[in-house]
Amino acid sequence: MTLTIGVDVGGTKVAGGVVDEHGTVLTSNRRETPAEDPAGTRDTIVEVAAELAAQYPEATAVGIGAAAWIDAAASTVLFAPNLAWRDEPLRDYVTKAVGLPTVLENDANVAAWAEFRFGVAQHADSMVMITVGTGIGGGIVLGGRLWRGANGIAGELGHIQSVPDGHPCGCGRLGCLEQYASGNALVRFARAGARQEPERAAVLLELAGGDPLAISGRQITEAARAGDGVARDAFAQIGYWLGVAMADLAQSLDPQILVVGGGVVDAGELLMTPTRNTYRDQLEQRGRFPVAEVVAAETGNTAGVVGAADLARSI
Repeated sequence: MTLTIGVDVGGTKVAGGVVDEHGTVLTSNRRETPAEDPAGTRDTIVEVAAELAAQYPEATAVGIGAAAWIDAAASTVLFAPNLAWRDEPLRDYVTKAVGLPTVLENDANVAAWAEFRFGVAQHADSMVMITVGTGIGGGIVLGGRLWRGANGIAGELGHIQSVPDGHPCGCGRLGCLEQYASGNALVRFARAGARQEPERAAVLLELAGGDPLAISGRQITEAARAGDGVARDAFAQIGYWLGVAMADLAQSLDPQILVVGGGVVDAGELLMTPTRNTYRDQLEQRGRFPVAEVVAAETGNTAGVVGAADLARSI
């Protein structure tokens, strides 16, 4: 049995796990991310990986998935908006500190790889995944291989423009998909709706203590499940924009399957139904030509660890 270590690095936590060749996590650990301290974050990753390597000395490699842009050589963090890294040679540092060969990849790419290898796309040879969390990420697998692009930064699907001259995005552009289909967008839509139509947001406002600015993503999901009109509208809005983006991806890449992952997918059909409906409406003109099915991810919150560990098997 071949074992590898996966490390999922986010803005709030560094999660690790030892994973077998079937995608099963045998043991796991986690630490808080010292996000404002690049060296501290780097050393936390080493601590997580080294602890797991000590528990399972037969582990052969380490895979790291980070919320960052990674270079073409999969060795250096070029830029991490939430981790204060700039041109950080992370792969070589971890390799030397832990004593195991290491691979470095973008967090959405490793989540997509987990779905491709062990999740809902495991029977396909091409797939695209959009991860819907606080922001939007993406991963593309073509011909059974993770497609990283010429410079290693392919799959930044959250920064495809949805609305010309739309909401400003942290990437510097206007109208990116991230501003219309992410968890942050969900909250923005719900808060605006609660201010404009408080009578339709009774459940939502009750959960938020009467203050529209206090509305959170969890409250929106709870209120929507209870039938709150504004909360349901907020899901319909992000589902619309997500469905439009999925239709564009189907037209441009023609994958076998399109996957929606990330934390917001836990809302289930509140998100998936408007996404699928818009997707079908957008592609109605395709007529009898086949198009990819839009499905929800299966691997859940272990996707980052499992995908990173599996990519490490290729070293």
